[in-house]
Amino acid sequence: MSETPGRPMKFPYTFTAKIAQFPLKYYLQNQWIWRYWFIGIAVASPVFYKIHKMANSPENVAKWAEMKRKEAAEHH
Repeated sequence: MSETPGRPMKFPYTFTAKIAQFPLKYYLQNQWIWRYWFIGIAVASPVFYKIHKMANSPENVAKWAEMKRKEAAEHH
């Protein structure tokens, strides 16, 4: 079972056969979107990390809790 079939199926009926026949390497090499998607993730990750750290700082969390406490007190 280690050798590949001599000719591919005319229509891959199973999901596994569809995955096996999908030309992923071709798409990764010849479409710009994949390259720039990975570059975009690499560039944006430090920015999002910095925003996350600032939003979840202890001072900001305390400020947010105080705002919510005041809002709940006004509502009731």
